[in-house]
Amino acid sequence: MTAPSTFGLSSEARNLHWLLTNLVEEVPGILSVAVVSSDGLLLLSSDPGRNEAARTPRDGRPAGPRGSAADLATIVSGIGSLTVGASRLLDFGGVKHTMVAMDEGSLFVMSISDGSLLGVHGSADCDMSVVAYHMALFVGRAGHVLTPELRSELRKSLESESTGSTR
Repeated sequence: MTAPSTFGLSSEARNLHWLLTNLVEEVPGILSVAVVSSDGLLLLSSDPGRNEAARTPRDGRPAGPRGSAADLATIVSGIGSLTVGASRLLDFGGVKHTMVAMDEGSLFVMSISDGSLLGVHGSADCDMSVVAYHMALFVGRAGHVLTPELRSELRKSLESESTGSTR
């Protein structure tokens, strides 16, 4: 994983980047991670530079969601919206997390305190309980600092990276 540039960011934004990088590097089987705002916008990604084609491992299959890093954010936002709607319809209270196990991988979505979501795309052999545990740690550390001002700063940082103005 190539770490995104954190030059010029606040200490809170740099800390969130560090937490995200640490999550990907320390937890076996995590392929990509996205933090999505409550309105569905990508705020933070483990691979923000992946705007062209998906990486391909030796077996020829894409390593993460096809296309841009925003694809994972779109999937996470959609699943988050669907599960919140189901929770309201069934009157079961708030959604804490969602796990989707597929033949070739897993998808995890966890709520952050402000309505934002943490989404993780994991390999088929990842340990779901380990991933969920580390996601909960991330949410616990990140949830209280994800203010509207920080969300705006993260959004602007991603936009400037995608246009190349920070390089």
